[in-house]
Amino acid sequence: MKRAVIISVIALCVTSIIIYTVNRYFKSKTPENELTLYGNVDVRQVDISFRVSGQVDHLEFEEGDVVREGDLMCTMEKSPYDSLLEESFANAVAIKAELDNAKILYERRLELIEIGAVSKEDLDNARSNYDKLRANLIQAEESINVANDNLSYTRAYAPTDGIILTRIREPGTVVNPAEPVYTLSVSSPIWVRAFVDEPNLGRVHYGMKATIYTDIKGGRPFEGKIGFISPVAEFTPKTVETAKLRTDLVYRLRIYVDNPEHELVQGMPVTIKLNLDQGSH
Repeated sequence: MKRAVIISVIALCVTSIIIYTVNRYFKSKTPENELTLYGNVDVRQVDISFRVSGQVDHLEFEEGDVVREGDLMCTMEKSPYDSLLEESFANAVAIKAELDNAKILYERRLELIEIGAVSKEDLDNARSNYDKLRANLIQAEESINVANDNLSYTRAYAPTDGIILTRIREPGTVVNPAEPVYTLSVSSPIWVRAFVDEPNLGRVHYGMKATIYTDIKGGRPFEGKIGFISPVAEFTPKTVETAKLRTDLVYRLRIYVDNPEHELVQGMPVTIKLNLDQGSH
């Protein structure tokens, strides 16, 4: 009787182990025609800055605000650049007056040279002065263009749709050219950065359709396609979770995603599933 009980217990344990192993196997098994990758919605940022130096005058947005392409984002104190523009205009007017006078003198000497009333040297000097003032006027007119451009650079506009990630400066801050005032997270286009290991590299191709899933409960899948496959191998990034060792070589993919409702957020972790029955192009 005791022996029968022991045999029954052993049989029950073996059966339980077999059932557990089979369940784990089928739960973890991925269809042979499907490749699962892991990645993130790529974080793409633009630093908004002025192209001239000066004092920040006004900031139009706060962190988290949505901006549209062409929106005025910030302005700089423009009075110094207004003054430079007026100075350039005044300089051009003065040179133009001198040029008109030099032209009259040159034409007068040109008439007098025919009757010998002036020397050839006087004529050459008048022509040289006239040519020099013409060049000065061209330079002055270009200075007006530069001053006008610098005045326009005291206003910075959004280069694309996006969300304000960081408001770096405040009104009254003196900044140099190209020093960031805002950091803007680009809204569109959206793409996912993922990595594929070397054994599976030959199974993916440009234009391959992909289905992207987020961790949001009940969230809908997104459709996309592979738009870039890196030709250079790299070590598995620490931010990527795979079943392989982190020392494995992988290749970076860029998957362009349809995101009409702006549900995908920069940096969001996602799961990508590729149907390998699509064939190659």
